[in-house]
Amino acid sequence: MAIFKTLLVLVQVLSALGVIGLVLLQHGKGADVGAAFGSGASGSLFGATGSANFLSRTTAVLASLFFVCTLGLTLLGNYKPQTSLGVMGASQAPAASAPAASAPAAAASDASSVPAAPAVPK
Repeated sequence: MAIFKTLLVLVQVLSALGVIGLVLLQHGKGADVGAAFGSGASGSLFGATGSANFLSRTTAVLASLFFVCTLGLTLLGNYKPQTSLGVMGASQAPAASAPAASAPAAAASDASSVPAAPAVPK
């Protein structure tokens, strides 16, 4: 279970870094960093509007992956394994035997605390 949790944390951190990088690369209203990668050029690798679509779709996929990992880590963090009740399930047999087992122990401790009566010669 610890390996799965570690894997989820690793995927979550990588997807968060990817989202941060892709948001910074996208073309804003002021033609920011995204313009340097040819977001408006028709001869670019992705076409005229291809890089904007590619970056936005990749950002959406990474954001979805981030949310799924967050949900998985939340569920794993709240998971508390329950002890097995055995074959009989939730029967009252163990609870009923506990007082009966403590009663002879209490009688034995009472008998040992009372001094024995001395033997009477005849």
